[in-house]
Amino acid sequence: MPSELRFCRNCGFRLGDGLADYQETVRFGGERGPLAAGAVSTPVPVRKRRKMSGMAWVFIGLLVFFIGAAAFTAMISPMRQRVGIVHQPVKKSYAGVSEWIDTDKGLAFEAVFPPNGPADKAGLVGGDVITRFDGQPVKNEDDINKLMVNTPPGKTVDVEYIRDGEAHVTKLTTMTEVELRHLSKVFEDRPREARAQFGYDDGDVKRVEIPGPKPGTKIAGIQLNEILPSRPADLAGIKNGDIVIAFDDIPIRTPEEFLTRVRRAVPYNTVNLTIMRGEEKLVIPVKLGRQ
Repeated sequence: MPSELRFCRNCGFRLGDGLADYQETVRFGGERGPLAAGAVSTPVPVRKRRKMSGMAWVFIGLLVFFIGAAAFTAMISPMRQRVGIVHQPVKKSYAGVSEWIDTDKGLAFEAVFPPNGPADKAGLVGGDVITRFDGQPVKNEDDINKLMVNTPPGKTVDVEYIRDGEAHVTKLTTMTEVELRHLSKVFEDRPREARAQFGYDDGDVKRVEIPGPKPGTKIAGIQLNEILPSRPADLAGIKNGDIVIAFDDIPIRTPEEFLTRVRRAVPYNTVNLTIMRGEEKLVIPVKLGRQ
């Protein structure tokens, strides 16, 4: 045996001239040396690297995608602002009417709503036919919608309209949607004791035409076909078939306008109802009840 044995510091094998000179060694106390006869070496376990699952790769891919999208948005937003492509919410004006109706003479509507809205303050009523708005012709609902978009909220404009065949002009100050919704909410949320009762079936009414005040003219009125017994209208002497043409001097030309006027009236107040009964024109005071 050689007088000096050399061993590899990494693997523990003895260094020699050929394969036959190598002897397997085992580490004792932190060092390696020749194996004793019949000894069995214990292999050192090798730790395998764990592989990531498919779901982990999917999560990483989504994370990279969203980070990239956020970076792209942050980069492109200043560019859009510089070229003027920033989208701003449309501030549309509102007139405070319900249910636009196309006619051959212009654009009509069913009723003014809410109370104290732009149309109400302008003196308009349901059935009026708008022909011009702020100097622009109005033929249908598309026309008025475009004009409302192009009109700043709070602007006062001239409104030309036809009522009972005669042309009129009034001033109307437009309003924002938020302001209009606030007025509607205040009206709808009023307490029950503030709601008046008239006493008719609002589902059994009909818009009819009757002779106007001038020869050869006609106006519209609302025919009440069912007056409820023992209610304010019945107690005041209103009968089935009476045609209402005014509610406290407010012209009534649509069923919706009449219903709105009844709803906004004050309980226990007396209103003068102008009606046509056959060919007879009557003004009947009606003391309203409470719901």
